[in-house]
Amino acid sequence: MFLVWLASARADDTLRVLANDAFGPGESFEFSVGYGLVEAGTARMEVKKPVTLEGRTVLPIVSTATSNRFFDSFYRVRDTVTTWVDAEGLFPWRFEQHQREGDYVRHLETEFDPFALKATFRGEAFDVPRYVQDILSAFYYVRTQSLASGDTLEMPHWSEGKSYTLRVIVHELETIETEAGQFDCLKVEPVLASEGLFRHEGKVFIWLTNDRLHMPVLVRSRLLVGAIEAELVAYRLGELLEW
Repeated sequence: MFLVWLASARADDTLRVLANDAFGPGESFEFSVGYGLVEAGTARMEVKKPVTLEGRTVLPIVSTATSNRFFDSFYRVRDTVTTWVDAEGLFPWRFEQHQREGDYVRHLETEFDPFALKATFRGEAFDVPRYVQDILSAFYYVRTQSLASGDTLEMPHWSEGKSYTLRVIVHELETIETEAGQFDCLKVEPVLASEGLFRHEGKVFIWLTNDRLHMPVLVRSRLLVGAIEAELVAYRLGELLEW
């Protein structure tokens, strides 16, 4: 069903085409989020059905985080991050971030033009490197790459009106046990602090399955006080798209 529709949606061949056998529409991950020994809430990452944007096939990807009733009483969290990723080239067309964490509220939107190499943020157009990534699209791009212990990946990264180089360091292999099962994983460290589950300071480590899917199994990050952890509790694989 997808293949016929996608073939008709293809607009041009001037942008890159990358292989993706890691994720597709219908994929979802559910996490239990803990703050120290306290269960703080839940998080979800989901790849939605493809849509057409600027004549291209685009995958909306949504990450949400919600604190539970107990945590709400003193630190309410309602975060949503959405990126619209080009299905062929794995770069973003649009990025939105809506955060409510305690008294902290922020809404950010960026439109990307991969042809003109521009990003429009708060009404101003900025020059950006070719195939620049937002923080969520970068994570899904990394999942499509061949990863091995000792590797370091670099890519252009966009955040709040500025372009950076995002470095992703692949550490050792570890076996991780979660409610969703036991997985052989690669421990991955993004060097730039990211914002997706909860706002944080310090290092972030992500354990990805050591296979073609590179599913996120565990995320650990340090807050100003304490640390937060997201553990996989359930998942559903998506349908891979072909070109």
